[in-house]
Amino acid sequence: MKTSRLAVLALATGMTFGLASPSLAQSSTSSAETYRLLNLFGDVFEQVKAKYVEEVDDKQLIEAAINGMLTSLDPHSSYLNMDNFEEMQVDTRGEFGGLGIEVTMEDGFVKVISPIYDTPAEKAGLQPGDFITHIDGTAIRGLTLNDAVEMMRGKVNTDIVLTIIRKGEQAPFDVTLTRAVIKIQSVRAEAKEDIGYIRITKFNEQTFSGLQRAIGDMRDQIGPEIKGLVIDLRNNPGGLLDQAISVSDAFLDKGEIVSTRPRDTQNTERYNARSGDLAEGLPVVVLINDGSASASEIVAGALQDHRRAIIMGTRSFGKGSVQTILPMPGNVALRLTTARYYTPSGKSIQEVGIVPDIIVPQARVESIEGDTRRSEASLNGALRNEDAHTTDAEKDANSRRDQAEQLAIDDYQLSRALDMIRGISLFGPRPQG
Repeated sequence: MKTSRLAVLALATGMTFGLASPSLAQSSTSSAETYRLLNLFGDVFEQVKAKYVEEVDDKQLIEAAINGMLTSLDPHSSYLNMDNFEEMQVDTRGEFGGLGIEVTMEDGFVKVISPIYDTPAEKAGLQPGDFITHIDGTAIRGLTLNDAVEMMRGKVNTDIVLTIIRKGEQAPFDVTLTRAVIKIQSVRAEAKEDIGYIRITKFNEQTFSGLQRAIGDMRDQIGPEIKGLVIDLRNNPGGLLDQAISVSDAFLDKGEIVSTRPRDTQNTERYNARSGDLAEGLPVVVLINDGSASASEIVAGALQDHRRAIIMGTRSFGKGSVQTILPMPGNVALRLTTARYYTPSGKSIQEVGIVPDIIVPQARVESIEGDTRRSEASLNGALRNEDAHTTDAEKDANSRRDQAEQLAIDDYQLSRALDMIRGISLFGPRPQG
């Protein structure tokens, strides 16, 4: 029975018994305590196998033990079984099945980091900071994050009911979503009159190439009158580090973009920009909020520290840790936190996030003018304008004014970002160098 127990421990911990690792050999006391605890694990495993009310599978128990070890370290380390590992690989390529929601675990509940644009989660109105307490009526408390995520997966076109707690709401409420194949267009662009608006929803393998196309499209649509770019990273949960570096590099000519520091700081890695600015010196405003995490924070931090962009919005999520995917035998893997991110100025992103240069909370704007606006024209006997008819230029100006007022109502943060670009453009081109 002892041999069987050690075999189980070897599977569960990845250790080779009989050949002590260098760390265990450093101290006989440490070695004895480690083996005592591993034997305890073996005893617990045997008791569960023999006496649990229902028969349990060895693989299920051992995978749960591995995942428990990893999730106890931090919210982002986890065990990826074969299905999870394959889904993760598909996710980074930009297509996967599910609800389109990035989540973490907090206080025993699943917390929404951000819904992904144009997915069931976004269409159902889920918001960053929402807490999911039940899935199809089953309480989440007591489950691991992977367990909860697994419950949210399912066949395409099947419904799922999430119970949500939201700040400002007096009681929990249910949201019904329909699972779908999620195809993420990570970059989309739109001309906002004379300003290019570029929304980056996630950092996957298509992000940098999408950004290149978007900048080219904005230049073609707007022409030489283009005044600047707004890069919208709100509710962007992050993704691939190399894509965050490439996006930052797109606007920088030189200097450090980000550094990653593991436990052994001698192995710190630094990533630097190469010559060339795709925006060719145009003013840039980056929008962030509390749904902007990880790779989004790398981009915002790099452009902020190099004063290449004005960061607007609200403080970002604060995920400043690096997860490395470590493939294991059997087509499974570990997602393990291996380092921390630091901005070019040496600031850690972890917990504190990126503080915008200009704080702009999302707000609901309502007009207080109505039809009671006073002007010269409202006075009795006022002189009439000599040019009484409205020119095409005036009609166009009125149309732009109406659109701007509507945008301020629909998306106050974006409206302020566009105003910022236009304000900068009044003072001429941005100095180079």
